[in-house]
Amino acid sequence: MAAAREPIERAPSMYLQVAQKIATDIRRGRYQPGEVLPSESAMVEMYGVGKHTVRSAIAELRRMGLAESQQGKGSIVLPTGGVLPATRVERSIQRTSKGSWHLPETAETEPPAVSRTALEGPPALLLGQQDQDAISVDRMIHDPATGARMAHRVLIPMATAADVPSIAEHPGAEITELYQQLADTGLSLTFTEHVTARTPYPDERTALGIADASPLLITYRITGDAEERPLLCEELKAPAATCQLTYPMTPTKAPAAKRPARRRPASE
Repeated sequence: MAAAREPIERAPSMYLQVAQKIATDIRRGRYQPGEVLPSESAMVEMYGVGKHTVRSAIAELRRMGLAESQQGKGSIVLPTGGVLPATRVERSIQRTSKGSWHLPETAETEPPAVSRTALEGPPALLLGQQDQDAISVDRMIHDPATGARMAHRVLIPMATAADVPSIAEHPGAEITELYQQLADTGLSLTFTEHVTARTPYPDERTALGIADASPLLITYRITGDAEERPLLCEELKAPAATCQLTYPMTPTKAPAAKRPARRRPASE
């Protein structure tokens, strides 16, 4: 019996190899900030590739923040470090004086998809519920100004759903409504965000429009109570090449240093 064929990823595309070569030359000073990169025709001769490959490589350099295209001039090298990604993803959480919750507005591309799943990976570890069931609410959101696409998932452990039945009845409600329902039970909510990055999977590249070599930013926001018991997990996936995460920082008091216990004299 023949083994089932399993898909594997091929080596980086030719345009990515060209883009990485030019990026290395920029970082090593071969091309200086403000200088015009070689023309498409020149790059075709230099690297032995087609015009389509060169155009894709230049587009990748723009995504890296290393170059920009100017009408009538060509591709201009940007200062080292490039520019910040165009899409600013504000990660603040605010609570009004009336007690309601407020998050930065986002635009959904389609209605949320609600399903039941088994917790695994980082969400399971952060929630402390490996292989336990949860309600999953998936949304695709985008930035109308830049077109950047992001994937947002809310994971509601069944233990939380059992404690707060209103959440189980309408799990696809806006996340601020879920916060409100938790707070209405008398809980004092806490939030901790964990940020990481990795190479995206092929389906993530397709869904979010990510180039082969571009990393994926992933945040896990854990909503807990005053006793630090995890209640919800929000997972956000965003292309690192086009999105920057922005956080407000609130200073907290450092824990008081413990004084060493004073030894009693031996005569006591």
